[in-house]
Amino acid sequence: MTGTFLLFPGLVAASLVLDGLVRPRRDGDARWPLRSAAGMVLHMLLVASGLGLFLAICGNPLASAILTLALVALFTVVSNAKHTMLGEPLVFTDLVLVGAVLRHPQFYLSALSPVQKGALVVSGPVLLALFAWLFVGDLGAHLAGALLLGGSLLLLRLVLAVPPWNGLAPVPDLDGDVRRHGLLATLLLYWLRWRATADPAPRTSPEAVAAMTAARPPLAVIVQCESFADPVELFGDAALELPGLARARADAWQWGNLNVSGFGAYTMRTEYGLIFGRDEEELGFRRFDPFLTATGEASHALPARLAWRSLFLHPHDLRFYNRHRIMPAAGFAEMVGEEHFAPPSAGEGRYVTDAAMAGTIGDLARDSAGPTLLYAVTIENHGPWAPEDGPGPRDLVSSYLRLVRNSDAMLTALLDTLGGLGRPAVLVFFGDHRPSIPGVTTPGPVRHTPYVIVRLDASGAVEAGERRRVDLTPAQLHHAIHDLLATPPAE
Repeated sequence: MTGTFLLFPGLVAASLVLDGLVRPRRDGDARWPLRSAAGMVLHMLLVASGLGLFLAICGNPLASAILTLALVALFTVVSNAKHTMLGEPLVFTDLVLVGAVLRHPQFYLSALSPVQKGALVVSGPVLLALFAWLFVGDLGAHLAGALLLGGSLLLLRLVLAVPPWNGLAPVPDLDGDVRRHGLLATLLLYWLRWRATADPAPRTSPEAVAAMTAARPPLAVIVQCESFADPVELFGDAALELPGLARARADAWQWGNLNVSGFGAYTMRTEYGLIFGRDEEELGFRRFDPFLTATGEASHALPARLAWRSLFLHPHDLRFYNRHRIMPAAGFAEMVGEEHFAPPSAGEGRYVTDAAMAGTIGDLARDSAGPTLLYAVTIENHGPWAPEDGPGPRDLVSSYLRLVRNSDAMLTALLDTLGGLGRPAVLVFFGDHRPSIPGVTTPGPVRHTPYVIVRLDASGAVEAGERRRVDLTPAQLHHAIHDLLATPPAE
């Protein structure tokens, strides 16, 4: 026990140094160069809890301190890698994705440099070996660890109930709170605020939609296109204009920028906004991963509001983001997952192609009888984008451009397919977020992607409408789609 007390001050000091390296950092001209005093108290108690946990397991104070410090270092490395690639530090909802990281590591490890990946691969076995080698059978040491763990958690609970801690982080300000209070403190505070957030009041019943009375049943196709962004805006080259996007904008009932919050990832934030129609200001601390609580908000979803026959399409593991439970709860009666698609052939890349998606959407649209909503989430253009001609960021750009042109060809194919059906239809096409291409695109305040809404009459001809340009959030686009579907189409 004495050894633990002697180690603890050094452990806390070292862990605070690591926390000070987490981006965003305190401003250089701050009067106090470290995090806030309240944040450091929470940090100290969390470190004490970690030390107590490891000591209760292995009984060795030195090994427990090393493992605790290694855990803080891991959080620091991962958070900084995420901040560099995606523009935000680690947040508590990221910890829920640990299982997804193990099942689909290619989605996440691309954020780490080769050195960081190597350090993670090596550190795990080394730390486990150290843990086993230094294991102590002394019951008193294990009991001391349990007491330290319990006491630290009790102190945390008491501290969080009194000022100033009970007033910290009242509203989401992720960068600001990490800068003020530190990473570990912010992770804890945001988790607590998230737990205290209640579900919204449910909508009472599905809403009547006038378009259902059309002589020919209407069709709505919504395509959430992976990493789809306008390359003219991304790379500043007018020669990179996408013909399908240009055509859709020219024919659009409405088009503009979709003001998504994520960069390079967080598909579920955009997807949630489109399907459930609640803006991030309404979500509060649920905004970071709204799918975690989406089943409690199911009555707000577009399929539930329309009460049409609704299908959800995604050519990947539907357990990812828990879609296999969320989407049926939201009103999607049918799920079209990866088992409905042939795997990509040699030379087609890692994922089901957008051309295959266009074909499946077209088949389902032709076979639909009553008012039907098809919501499709593509995956072909998911990063990382492998170099085609050699190492270097320009080759990553070439790979991205090849895939985004495939997405653009899908848009063209869908316009042609729906126009040939001879029934009222609405096509909504948008990008879920911009691509994060190392060395080329970086997270910043400008994060929008394009969206287009094309409306077709009962003969398949384009209805021009006002051809308005309107910039929207994903939730605002949800309401625009609902309102458009509630307007009877031309006969």
